[in-house]
Amino acid sequence: MTEQLEPMPSDWQRALAVVAHPDDLEYGCAAAVAGWTDGGRDITYLLATRGEAGIDTLEPEKCAPLREQEQRASAAVVGVSRVEFLDHRDGVIEYGTGLRRDIAAAVRRHRPELVITLNHRDTWGGVAWNTPDHRAVGRATLDAAADAGNRWIFPELTAQGLEPWDGVRWVAVAGSSTPTHAVDATAGLERSVQSLLAHRTYIEVLTDEDPEAYCRTFLTGNAQASAARFGGRPAATFELFAR
Repeated sequence: MTEQLEPMPSDWQRALAVVAHPDDLEYGCAAAVAGWTDGGRDITYLLATRGEAGIDTLEPEKCAPLREQEQRASAAVVGVSRVEFLDHRDGVIEYGTGLRRDIAAAVRRHRPELVITLNHRDTWGGVAWNTPDHRAVGRATLDAAADAGNRWIFPELTAQGLEPWDGVRWVAVAGSSTPTHAVDATAGLERSVQSLLAHRTYIEVLTDEDPEAYCRTFLTGNAQASAARFGGRPAATFELFAR
């Protein structure tokens, strides 16, 4: 018998989504975000880079502002108006205290109950190797959720007026090959397609398919693939770590 996924917790108001690149959230969980913002929840996006190394035919200094613009438009489609960038270098993000500090600072600033990130493991289910940026940011986010509540780890943040925040109750990992929880994607699925499609410049160099057909096939396929474990409903899945 297929093990069923639990519904994601609903007793929260604020979330912070932390990923490495523009489009990471759109591939992973935009349908869930759309449903959450529909319900009045406040969600902030934090991106470690501007995705400037993501398009081979476009120099980083030209690519970065374009991908930032597309990310802001993409977020708006699913009801997110607050999008921040840390300006780490795309492709060479290093896990370490600097990255943890930057994310912990954002956690203290926004005070989320739920933190969201992307697959931090070496592979995508043992089938494909994950990127260094995803691994570094995902792992640092899991650590920073705790760092943010300890005034003695990064005391310089307190000196900057960022008081400790120990109110993160969960970290949810999108794109996990071992999900534990899910959100019904029905209401947000179409907007998630349009949200991913907003990254048109990137998608047009990624695939020879029609961009909208590519986005729709990928996202609806993933959502439907999880339906058997979520009462037959298309789902956005997460591996949930409680704190």
